Amino acid sequence: MPRRQMHMTGADGAALRAALRELRTELGVPSEFPAAVLAEAERAAAHPRLPDLDSTDIPFFTIDPPSSVDLDQAMHLAKRSSGGYRVHYAIADVAAFVTPGGPLDAEVHRRVTTLYFPDGRVPLHPAVLSEDAASLLPDRTRPALLWRFDLDSDGRVETVDVRRALVRSRAKLDYDGVQKAIDTGTAEEPLALLEDVGRLREALEQERGGISLNVPEQEVVEHDGTYSLAYRAPLPADGWNAQISLMTGMAAADLMLATGTGILRTLPSAPDGAVGRLRRAARALRIDWPHHVPYAELVRSLDPHRPAHAAFLQECTALLRGAGYTVFTGGETPDPAIHSAVAAPYAHCTAPLRRLADRYAGELCVAAVAGAEPPQWAVTALDALPREMAEGTRLANTVERESVDLVEAAVLKDRVGETFEATVIDVDDREPGAGTVHLEEPAVVGRVESATRPLPLGDRIRVRLTQADPGTSKILFAPV
Repeated sequence: MPRRQMHMTGADGAALRAALRELRTELGVPSEFPAAVLAEAERAAAHPRLPDLDSTDIPFFTIDPPSSVDLDQAMHLAKRSSGGYRVHYAIADVAAFVTPGGPLDAEVHRRVTTLYFPDGRVPLHPAVLSEDAASLLPDRTRPALLWRFDLDSDGRVETVDVRRALVRSRAKLDYDGVQKAIDTGTAEEPLALLEDVGRLREALEQERGGISLNVPEQEVVEHDGTYSLAYRAPLPADGWNAQISLMTGMAAADLMLATGTGILRTLPSAPDGAVGRLRRAARALRIDWPHHVPYAELVRSLDPHRPAHAAFLQECTALLRGAGYTVFTGGETPDPAIHSAVAAPYAHCTAPLRRLADRYAGELCVAAVAGAEPPQWAVTALDALPREMAEGTRLANTVERESVDLVEAAVLKDRVGETFEATVIDVDDREPGAGTVHLEEPAVVGRVESATRPLPLGDRIRVRLTQADPGTSKILFAPV
């Protein structure tokens, strides 16, 4: 999808914020933290449990959106004198601040994940932790779980280590700046090596049959009290950065599997019918997919800036449905154990400030490397985590979907009856006259319904806006 900006002409920022407040209430989103939780967070911020190992000499950097302050990860990359690479990857040590069984711990289990609204975040942890004391902000010494990977010249992991350490980030970078520095050759070696390592890890992903979907995202952007929607196609730097996180998640899964206690992020293989549907979508979108070409190879060849390719990538997200969490204890063999998109065992462990399960995975990995028994508080919580994470993830997805719907409806509420150029990006299997279109200008994705004829998947059509109601958060189009 094109990266176009949609300014909210005709939309009242104050009215939209009121609608977003109503959405929070309707969805039962947690509001302010209870006083006891805030008090515990303040005490923890002032007196965290600090490790003995001091690794503040490593010049870490972070890569996040410019406005982010809840920084979970920092990295440093270097060449090894013997060949290959050494990657240090620091993850915020949330367990240094959260006491198991306390009011803060109970509140985090209630919230499960950070929620993102256009007008602000609903954080998993109080801001004194997530935006300050526990965040890997630049020029601040912080406790972290410090992963160290030694890679060979092909990017394969030779050795893995993770332990608690004090770290200090030197720079807060963003994706656009990182991409520009690497493209222009102005990046210093630790950052420039991100491309080298990232590309090697992408090649290994291809070798094992894994796939990363570069799906353009529809983002809500706030500027001077108004909101806009933009399509953002991922940059290569997004993918290289993601490969470091994927490598860590795979290593975490291997460590936990070796000790027989852990929590994995799993995804079953897609059923044959889902792949068949994708082949039909490829034909409709005029994407050449020879039968001898594997799905993963086709996806890697697509350009997310081209509308037909972007539409197909969006269709591919259907294969990611069914992801969940699998826990195992006592040396049992987990079932399932594989994340089919990663094509390997995998664990969420790199975003503990924003996702509950990561704190537990990190704790189990530290114990595994140390050859110690995992802490009882972590093991005791495992059985409930899959259900908690499923509920939290479901709420987070609903918040994102409904928020974008609200913004779209607010933007278009005064344009009912107008016609727009659009591309059909989805057609309902049971109702071929209904589906989804994306408008290139303005940047809107909405439902389209036709009572008379099937929708032509992948074709550009003209549509008329028939409904835009911020009260119901819905927009509706009809073919012209």
